[in-house]
Amino acid sequence: MARKITSTKTAEQRRAEADELHASITAQVEQLAESGAWQRFLTFAQTFHAYSLNNLLLILGQMPEATHVAGFRKWQELGRQVRKGEKAIKIFGYAERKAREDEDTTGMKLNVKGEPVVPYFPLLSVFDITQTDATDEWTEPVIAHRLTGNDEAGIYAATADYLAAQGWTVAREPIPGETNGYTRIDGTRRIVVDAALSDAQAAKTILHEAAHALMHADNDATDYVAHRGLCECEAESVAYIVAGILGLDTSAYSVGYVAGWTNGDAEMIRATAADVLRTAHKIADAITDTPATEAAA
Repeated sequence: MARKITSTKTAEQRRAEADELHASITAQVEQLAESGAWQRFLTFAQTFHAYSLNNLLLILGQMPEATHVAGFRKWQELGRQVRKGEKAIKIFGYAERKAREDEDTTGMKLNVKGEPVVPYFPLLSVFDITQTDATDEWTEPVIAHRLTGNDEAGIYAATADYLAAQGWTVAREPIPGETNGYTRIDGTRRIVVDAALSDAQAAKTILHEAAHALMHADNDATDYVAHRGLCECEAESVAYIVAGILGLDTSAYSVGYVAGWTNGDAEMIRATAADVLRTAHKIADAITDTPATEAAA
């Protein structure tokens, strides 16, 4: 029998609270975007390349849990060292060479010397932050703090049962690095939550992954990568709202996470309100027992 969370709140009370929570995370992201912590985070984020869609797909295919990717020497400049034996992620770079005399130069781009050049795409090696170790020069740009403590309401168990009933396989397994969990959108319908997380962080994470399952499972990899910021904003907003309704405050993690994926754009959060609230209501209703007084009505 599926486990559910007993609550005295009616569906109408949950919906009203969800509206308030959505407004709350929007306001907190706006406040964070004006803080010194946000500026430190931006300085860190801006050191990374804006990779092309094709390269993002290559990174996703080789290391789905990757978050911050850079070359060997770039990591050294940032104060981190790639560990010996780590397998590189292969992507394509961009370079130009001077055209040979026997090549047709019609329509070719010219360099600063006015010489025709031919573009080419060398294979490059990059590494995720999880493949590196910090040196004494490294400064941690943290805006999302993992939760500590317990899952008093039993959110993880109830959400796992709900997802299983929808045909998803849910597992707790070790995940390297900073990734808390992932949802496979390749047809396998598999959700994994990091085994090392605290009970509170695991509860928040499974709500996040449940939102992905409901909102983004039909996306192909290209669509997901192209709109990843929006997808992550939606999923974390859902997790924040449902957890909040059930008495778990995830703002220490959720606010920074949403801000990071939206670049501090509160308007993006507002624009997702209808879909986010619809999904939050669906999950909250599914994992919560209806009070007897409401059922009788």
